[in-house]
Amino acid sequence: MIRLPVDVSDPAVRARVEKLFCAAWSLKRALQHDARARVDAYGAGSHRRAADAKAWRAELGLTRAGLEHAAYAHLESSGHLKHHLSKALGMHLADEVWAGVDRHLFPDAAGKRAGRPQVGSWWGFTRIPGRARSHTRERKWETFRLAGTLAGHLAAYGCPAMTTPTSAQTTVVAAAASAADPEGRASELTVADALAMGAGSAVLAQPRHLPAPAGPSGSASSGRRISWWEHTGPLSVVYTSAGAPDLVLPVRLPQGSGRWPYVAYFLDRPYLWHKIDLVRRRKASAPGGWTYEAHLLILEAGYACPATRARRTRAAQLERRAGVDGNVSNLAVVSAPAHLPTPPPDSPPPGRPDTGTGADTSGDAGTDSRTDVGGEQVAATLLTLTEQETARLAREQRKAKGRARALERSRRATNPGRYHPSARQEARAKRRADKGLPARQVNLPKGPRIANKAGVAKNAYRTDTLSRGYHKTRARHAQAARGFTEARQDRARRAAAQIIETHGANLVIEDCDIRAWTRLWGAAVARFTPGMLTAALAREATACGGAVLRAATTPTAMSQHCLCGTRVTKTLSVRVHHCDQCGLTAPRDLVSAALASCVTLTDPSDPATARVDHTRAAQLIETYTIPGLQEVLSASTASCSPPAPPAGTDHAAATTPVASARRSAGEYGTPTPDETPARGTTPDRRTRNPDYPDLRDSS
Repeated sequence: MIRLPVDVSDPAVRARVEKLFCAAWSLKRALQHDARARVDAYGAGSHRRAADAKAWRAELGLTRAGLEHAAYAHLESSGHLKHHLSKALGMHLADEVWAGVDRHLFPDAAGKRAGRPQVGSWWGFTRIPGRARSHTRERKWETFRLAGTLAGHLAAYGCPAMTTPTSAQTTVVAAAASAADPEGRASELTVADALAMGAGSAVLAQPRHLPAPAGPSGSASSGRRISWWEHTGPLSVVYTSAGAPDLVLPVRLPQGSGRWPYVAYFLDRPYLWHKIDLVRRRKASAPGGWTYEAHLLILEAGYACPATRARRTRAAQLERRAGVDGNVSNLAVVSAPAHLPTPPPDSPPPGRPDTGTGADTSGDAGTDSRTDVGGEQVAATLLTLTEQETARLAREQRKAKGRARALERSRRATNPGRYHPSARQEARAKRRADKGLPARQVNLPKGPRIANKAGVAKNAYRTDTLSRGYHKTRARHAQAARGFTEARQDRARRAAAQIIETHGANLVIEDCDIRAWTRLWGAAVARFTPGMLTAALAREATACGGAVLRAATTPTAMSQHCLCGTRVTKTLSVRVHHCDQCGLTAPRDLVSAALASCVTLTDPSDPATARVDHTRAAQLIETYTIPGLQEVLSASTASCSPPAPPAGTDHAAATTPVASARRSAGEYGTPTPDETPARGTTPDRRTRNPDYPDLRDSS
């Protein structure tokens, strides 16, 4: 899917698009009310439901076809809706409403059902679904269609100077274009010529306001009237309805450096175009407070640049088994070769220090933590938040809190009669009354909402009067939140790519319910977003040809076992694993990840069939001696050195295994609160947090 911003700078076009969204929302809200009423009637008819549930649903119209016919009836009975919406759009809106009803009526593969369908809000209505293009019948695209060609767009908005001194190939292409056109215009260049240019070349130069192309006129040689199917100019989204002229929205293509291959991948093959949805986004600075996009879906996989494809190919060729231990505030990954080499005959027994040429365990900041045995390696990564990310989170929280307070002040100022004055305001009014002074009008009451004895507000919040400034502030709030979420998703993608490139595409993770973590440690989960990271890992592993398998915690109990097979019971506050049997001491998250790399599943789709292969775990200890393994599990495979200790700090004490284990890999490494004392945090509070205990006493 590619996002194509559309130009609505023309006030008439913008008003037409706003009316289109208003009409679509009115129809969808009416369908949601119909669906709720029919679901309630279906639940009330218990006898009819027990006798024949399917016939009872058909009689109530609680089917996909029933909701589609309800949409047609609303369009026919309402005069103004027919001027904006077509029956095809009404059918797709009904299908969206039916999707929620379907999840409520019928359980999924896990036996779970969604709740009763609700009526959404106007501000949450951001997408008008389009109808898929027919690939069996020519000239059939009934809702939003993409008219024009990429070559026509390049001819209209091509950059006049598409040359770069660092690319000889680009110079040759530009010279050929100049020979064909003495004025040096880029309109003579084809899409292939633009693809052959250098990576830093500018291909498009679109103006700030794109004009809408003229509609088709005239007739073909066969006498047939020319339509938008014959349009070969700049790309535009066209919507045709029966009661109004065509709505033409000029498309603005991404024109940054290196974006042309991405654009050509989606738009240079019209036979792959599938459907278009019209989407709006909140933006306070835009006219009307919204920006609009066309989401084009094609019948092929997403675009991947050559560097990404090469990286995924290398990751797919890694014969490694990796284990992942997701936590509230970190993500530990340990991988080993899929086929462990046979340990040398003169290796020391498990649990004994290697007095020979074992790995260095002094904790030197420049020492790589991987252990080499016959060219193979054991790699470990501990992913946490960096200092920069933590500071950015705090900064965004302060800004969000300020915007929330501004919204609350605006609501109180426009609805003063629905709030009590604060205790301070009441005391001031009482003092003025005692002195015989006139009462002062309170324009901004700061007390609680006026409610009944049960604590329920007498006036619903949805009935409040909201000012224009309130809507602008809320738009800025939504825009900032969306940008911050996209930045975190990009961070998750980059972290997943780095992990897959290092540890391979075959990973095993514990099957944990992150919703339970959110109920216990909501703030920490919201900061680190372990669910977003694991989802990005699963997508990247699938793209590389692997998979992220889930292992149930009950039959494996990886956090309560050692690599040697001994059960080591630990509470959540104990973050360092120590086994008296083999002498292994390492962070419990990395030990759990190492055990996860030894998990086998009888049925990959069933987490309950997971079992820890203790034979492989024991072979891991025998092959990689305890000191070497401890070094791997106590420090990360960072591409850069960990941060140096503060001036005046003893280096040996600052780089103990416990301290260095809390640093993460790559650009995400930072000392955590157990290395730097948290200001204003009590020891009891540190003990309750499973990820930030006071390790200084236990070490």
